[in-house]
Amino acid sequence: MAKDTRLLVHTELMPIRWGDLDALGHVNNTIYFRYMEQARIGWIMANGFGVDMQQLHGPVIVNASCTFLKPLLYPGDVEVRMYLDELGRTSVGSWYELICNDEIYAEGSAKIVWMDYRSGKSMPLPPLVVDLLTVNAEG
Repeated sequence: MAKDTRLLVHTELMPIRWGDLDALGHVNNTIYFRYMEQARIGWIMANGFGVDMQQLHGPVIVNASCTFLKPLLYPGDVEVRMYLDELGRTSVGSWYELICNDEIYAEGSAKIVWMDYRSGKSMPLPPLVVDLLTVNAEG
């Protein structure tokens, strides 16, 4: 999907922690997924969806990817920008930019599917997500 159709929905600044590093002295590749996860959870919480598993429905990730462009180093902060696009009936695409010192160090994506936790089946996206992307598309 073209970058110009994506809607920036959340930005989160996170410290790069000493424990994020691997033996080569840069942030371990698995941590990039944690940074994206934390931004996604920040967006979920900011929109009142919560992360309480006692709820009967909510978001799950069905795939995730990351392209590592440059190694993140300690000390520093990483800014994670989260975008949405590719609106479906039960899913939405999410994209991430991991930025340090005004440069993109990694780009990632994850497909978010709304699930009925009891049945284990997908269900329609909440109106807030649909409205957010529909209004943006109508521009």
